[in-house]
Amino acid sequence: MAIEWFKGLSPVYQALGATLFTWFLTALGAGMIFFFKSVNRKMLDAMLGFAAGVMIAASYWSLLAPAIEMAEQNGSLAWVPAVVGFLAGGAFLWLVDHLLPHLHLGFPTAEAEGIKTHWQRSVLLVLAITLHNIPEGLAVGVAFGALGAQLPSATLAGAAALAIGIGIQNFPEGLAVSAPLRREGISTFKSFFMGQLSGVVEPIAGVLGAAAVLLIRPLLPYALAFAAGAMIYVVVEELIPESQLEKNTHIATIGTMLGFAVMMTLDVALG
Repeated sequence: MAIEWFKGLSPVYQALGATLFTWFLTALGAGMIFFFKSVNRKMLDAMLGFAAGVMIAASYWSLLAPAIEMAEQNGSLAWVPAVVGFLAGGAFLWLVDHLLPHLHLGFPTAEAEGIKTHWQRSVLLVLAITLHNIPEGLAVGVAFGALGAQLPSATLAGAAALAIGIGIQNFPEGLAVSAPLRREGISTFKSFFMGQLSGVVEPIAGVLGAAAVLLIRPLLPYALAFAAGAMIYVVVEELIPESQLEKNTHIATIGTMLGFAVMMTLDVALG
């Protein structure tokens, strides 16, 4: 009954529901700080690697491959929307990366990126995670927006698989934010609050992505590739370097492989 009700919603509401689910798992992960005061660095690196693997797999299976297929169905050169959208997504994140003040996990405050500010270290850490939640929410939103375009390659199961995959990797991500904050002396509740806050941007990006696709249908292949490019930028710029920072390279790599395998399985099995 619940599934039928969800199917009857407009793609924008479906995107909102799916990204609220991904935010909820972020909050659930952040809530683990009530039971654990800190997280082992090796475990954290495995989590970051897992998140990277999920995002890499999602970028191809859920975004780039459908973008290429849709372009072929439209009779245009299949590679053009994929390449243009992919590079535009990376360029967008590059711009945001240089403008938004943020600090990556494990780095001293002096190495904060973006416009220089006197914001607290805790705020900068949360903004770093928020930065790569933007393309995640956008990806889910665009996937559900594609359903409104009624293209054969866009399926509810495929969009749901993407949301589930993003949600799974958001769980450890929530803890990866709240644990360092708690370790720096911030209260447990505030650490939880700021950890879940990093995921709030996903419903916003999801709704905007779905609405944009519905309003301008020809942009759909570009939008899918845009989300893929943004996610790959985050993986290469942030997740993989952070997971390798403490030299736990094998653990981080295994996490990446497992994340890729989980997302690929979800997409192929459900999509």
